Amino acid sequence: MTISVRLPPRVEQKLAQYCVSQKLTKSEAVKQALERLFENNEAAPSPYELGADIFARHERIAPSVDIARHSKRLLRERFKGKHR
Repeated sequence: MTISVRLPPRVEQKLAQYCVSQKLTKSEAVKQALERLFENNEAAPSPYELGADIFARHERIAPSVDIARHSKRLLRERFKGKHR
């Protein structure tokens, strides 16, 4: 597939310098850059994975417990050391 991209002069100059130093064509350099971009995006952890250690602290509360409705009681038990 062929696509056209307009590059600012500064970026075009850097691309040309990179291609000369690495002995690549501009097309090959752009293909490699896009592959790296996609690989890095796939490897990024999800928001849940980033906060899993924080979320795990609350796994002791059963899902059937309505935390909002019983927040005062749950906090009292927590501070008194009677957490589940």
